[in-house]
Amino acid sequence: MKRWILLGVTLGSILSVWGLWLSQRRYVYKDVASVPQAPVAIVFGAAVYPGGRPSPVLADRVATAVDLYNAGKVHKLLLSGDNRFLYYNEPGAMVDLAARLGVPRDALQPDYGGRRTYDTCYRARYIFGVKRAILVTQNFHLSRALFICRSLGIDAVGVPADRQPYPLGHRISWYVRETFALARSVLDVLLRREPPVMGEPIPLGNE
Repeated sequence: MKRWILLGVTLGSILSVWGLWLSQRRYVYKDVASVPQAPVAIVFGAAVYPGGRPSPVLADRVATAVDLYNAGKVHKLLLSGDNRFLYYNEPGAMVDLAARLGVPRDALQPDYGGRRTYDTCYRARYIFGVKRAILVTQNFHLSRALFICRSLGIDAVGVPADRQPYPLGHRISWYVRETFALARSVLDVLLRREPPVMGEPIPLGNE
């Protein structure tokens, strides 16, 4: 009996999490052309290879954000990622790639404290003063990013950065991980945990 109760609770929890995931899909636009304008795009970090080369996932996020800028959908890119280790710098790699793709440096704002999705959203709201934004990340990650940012007071919509067919094994692992990460994000939002890296406000001058 206990085994069935545990199974029922587990399945119920998973269904609740994925119900939350689905509830955020109304804020996802299919492409750059259809998404409404916002002052800033928040670009979430991902892996950087040795030598500072962005992984395909990260490169696709930056390229999609550059498309938003070139289309006049945003005026600034907030490039947020992990920089806690020596010789590992996600925001730096993101800024360099966006600049190589033609975005002026004064339109690029790195955020070196985005260790987690929650940290990026929290710092966007309380360090950079973002109130309205387009979130740029892959489709599997958008619901969690939207849930956190919107829960923290950012009027956010999202556009997917899936610019290539990623390996099936990677996609399966990403969605499995999202189940647990989204559950954790609910607790983060409820407790309004302050990220480990904060600092003085750096207003972006957006509405």
